[in-house]
Amino acid sequence: MSVEPMEAVGTTTAEPASVTTAALRTYAVAPGVRLNVRSGPGTQYSLVRMLPEGARVAIYCQTPGTSVAGPYGTSNIWDNIGNGEYVADSYVQTGADGYVTARCA
Repeated sequence: MSVEPMEAVGTTTAEPASVTTAALRTYAVAPGVRLNVRSGPGTQYSLVRMLPEGARVAIYCQTPGTSVAGPYGTSNIWDNIGNGEYVADSYVQTGADGYVTARCA
């Protein structure tokens, strides 16, 4: 009598969603600012939407673009906050003058 090996049912090697989302940090937009969200890393890109005062954003990656002067200095760094959504880093309180996360691919 031969015995077939049993297949594992319902197992996965992926990490739970809570592990990956817990590592995502949010940053405050400058106080009193309604921040433009653009379709690319620069002021020449179209306006996608506007963030309300008191907003916080998750930064998925950062990339160079148009230089913008804001409450946190002048910078050419743009923060990707979603699919096709970028904000000028000089309006986001990251606590650093440079990159705080990976560069966008």
